[in-house]
Amino acid sequence: MSDFEPMMEALDARARRRETRRAFFTQAAGMAAGATLLAGTAAAQTATPTPSPSPSPSPTSTAPVLSDVDVLNFALNLEYLEANFYAFAVTGSGLGSADISGSVGTAGAASGGRAVTFTDATLASYAREIAADELAHVRFLRGQLTTTTYIAQPAIDLSVGVNSAFSVAARAAGLITGTNSVFDPYASEENFLLAAFLFEDVGVTAYKGAAPLIGNKLILEAAAGILAVEAYHAATIRGLLYRRGIDAPAPNAITRAGGISDARDRLDGNPAEDKVRGIAPDDDQGIATQSTADGDRSNIVPANENGIVYSRSPAQVLNIAYLNNFTATSGGFFPAGVNGTIKSSAAAT
Repeated sequence: MSDFEPMMEALDARARRRETRRAFFTQAAGMAAGATLLAGTAAAQTATPTPSPSPSPSPTSTAPVLSDVDVLNFALNLEYLEANFYAFAVTGSGLGSADISGSVGTAGAASGGRAVTFTDATLASYAREIAADELAHVRFLRGQLTTTTYIAQPAIDLSVGVNSAFSVAARAAGLITGTNSVFDPYASEENFLLAAFLFEDVGVTAYKGAAPLIGNKLILEAAAGILAVEAYHAATIRGLLYRRGIDAPAPNAITRAGGISDARDRLDGNPAEDKVRGIAPDDDQGIATQSTADGDRSNIVPANENGIVYSRSPAQVLNIAYLNNFTATSGGFFPAGVNGTIKSSAAAT
């Protein structure tokens, strides 16, 4: 039995206890207000009454109340995407049926991927390690949910074609030009790294942005562990691209990575800056060398001036996954949308 299984099975009971406490405090607040009103009645009887304006109705929030299960399932969608991409790249096949089934949402296949022909043995080793980590994340997240609560893998587009998600993303980033051009992430090691770069930075910001939504501290700690792994992956990919750009086997790698970064930034909008939480209008950075008073330095870690990595809300993450900057429930790498409660992107401001 998973160490988390009893905890996840108890989430409903926890929610009921929360509602009971909320009802208690609401009732207590009402009683306190009543006592205050009664205490002031005598004085009010001898004073000249002053007309009071009609109170404005309190606004009703339309934001959905998200559970830890909702957040874990949202993360599972992203892990399905990454795990399949790396599995195809290193083995030529996607995830097996035992790792993608589920009773929630519409099941779909990850289509169009194929193996990369690696000539750099070190890069191939890195790719196999990341593939194993992403598969472990899929299995871990599924293991913390019950068979009636974890989502099925949705349809995922990892194909190569004029209108494929990779080509649409590459066109927006300036990696390819023309409506009939195609970006093939499996055709070369550089293209593989650029495709991995597209995913990895988003994964880091997604886990960080979702952290405040998680109520259970044990789940939060586990999510922090996955965030750390995604950050290691992102730094590895960014470092490999930077090295290739500096040492010239791929002289355009740094510029092309910057194009992807700029495209992601255009998709996810311009949220108000919060330097403590790592939120900013420009929350994406490429890997170009940066000039400072102390000399040039690399930009392997995309962080703000406080050294804090950036956050994206689930809606911003879906803007990038769906490859749009408006409100939508499908598109891009998820042609039929993601599964679970969290499924809509947001209109970029």
